[in-house]
Amino acid sequence: MRPSPATPGRSTRYGYGRSLDLPFAGALERTRSALQAEGFGVLFELDLRAKLQEKLGVDLRPYVILGACNPPIAHRALLEERDLGLLLPCNVIVYEEEDGRSTVKAIDALQMLSVTGNRNLEPGALEVNERLRKVIDAL
Repeated sequence: MRPSPATPGRSTRYGYGRSLDLPFAGALERTRSALQAEGFGVLFELDLRAKLQEKLGVDLRPYVILGACNPPIAHRALLEERDLGLLLPCNVIVYEEEDGRSTVKAIDALQMLSVTGNRNLEPGALEVNERLRKVIDAL
């Protein structure tokens, strides 16, 4: 199967992502598979559209937050900084654009962990970023 056309990956101040020429359900499934291929498990899946409809009665295009975790990297980080769980897991978002395309973005772990001021966390954050970029680029 030939991959669907996608925009090249693009960075924001706190994340990295791309737009895919795929419907939302396909993008979500492809993202789950790519995360698994890079050693991430999905600890939770939050359907933000459903939750906002339930709590506020508002309508939103499909939007899911995946709480991704690479257990070996998370373990090393928690040994270094016990309270780091406040910043875990690494969020990956998948949402539907107005034109029917989908966007997938992942958090920049280095940027996120910079709030700790603990430079010993940088190698793990860089590894997470490398793996999450591979996830996004594989889509």
